Amino acid sequence: MKVLAAMSGGVDSAVAAARAVDAGHDVTGVHLALSKNPQSFRSGARGCCSKEDSADARRAADVLGIPFYIWDLSDRFADDVVDDFVAEYAAGRTPNPCLRCNEKIKFAAVLERGIALGFDAVCTGHYARLVRSDTGVEMYRAVDPDKDQSYVLGVLNSHQLSRSFFPLGGSLKSQVRAEAERRGLSVADKPDSHDICFIPDGDTAGFLSRRLGSIPGDIVDTNGDTVGAHSGFHQFTVGQRRGLRLGVPADDGKPRYVLDISPVTNTVTVGPQEALQVRTIEAGVPTWTGAAVVGAWRGLVQVRAHGKPMPAEVTAAADQLEVTLDAAAVGIAAGQAVVLYDDDRVVGSATITGTRP
Repeated sequence: MKVLAAMSGGVDSAVAAARAVDAGHDVTGVHLALSKNPQSFRSGARGCCSKEDSADARRAADVLGIPFYIWDLSDRFADDVVDDFVAEYAAGRTPNPCLRCNEKIKFAAVLERGIALGFDAVCTGHYARLVRSDTGVEMYRAVDPDKDQSYVLGVLNSHQLSRSFFPLGGSLKSQVRAEAERRGLSVADKPDSHDICFIPDGDTAGFLSRRLGSIPGDIVDTNGDTVGAHSGFHQFTVGQRRGLRLGVPADDGKPRYVLDISPVTNTVTVGPQEALQVRTIEAGVPTWTGAAVVGAWRGLVQVRAHGKPMPAEVTAAADQLEVTLDAAAVGIAAGQAVVLYDDDRVVGSATITGTRP
């Protein structure tokens, strides 16, 4: 099988490519250039896609003895991931750019181009398990719970999964690093990439302010009284407690949290933590990793990449999902993804459009 191995320059993708070679596939490595002006070096574990990363990917491909190319997808990344991220914050929502990158870049643009070039599948270093059978392919959580990435892969459909390989899903991260060392891969001890790759300094608020500018407005409480001021509603997320700089103390002396962000009125509403409690989640058009769910369904849902799975009742239609949690949860915001699980199996996902107490 002709396999296109996406090589980020990190240890995971390098070992995934090595395992694809060991499995007897005809493997070609490709590094995705996602930035028009990449930094020469990463700052520790912040960001990715630097010139250092592309060089590390090339060295790993040389060790494995496979062809290696760099694909410039910076324009598509800017349109589908970066601009979408900014637009979502401008609309008062809280997006997850890693999901959008997986959906639009790694398993859409790359897979589309790979198939057009005659490749059969894409191999990545994601931590998730794929189980294939005569009836199709199913995705499950990774063996390593600390590295499981099934949440950010929940946006993939059955066709994309059928053309994907995740060789690391059955391994612990410690085993992957040890294997890289045995193979003589120089990235064996390289720190994992964290934070948003196109904001390497980790200053999301500063990045958004540079893109959206200063939009002064009021911070109000649940009674509508002004308790502070902000320089841009896009600098806040639902559930945020720190950095509010409120000028009026709460009557009960308790901390206040961001409850709502309104671009229309340019206000940020704050209140007590208990006001963040949500029992019902509304979401948009679902993506199914296998057969579509229709009507009532019961299982587990997850709303953060490393969040706790929560039991819930789900009502599914072609154009929307409604999720009723068994127990109230806090900090759930429009723009996040809700991913559905049947125990460890990923069923599907959708983008949250609203919540109700």
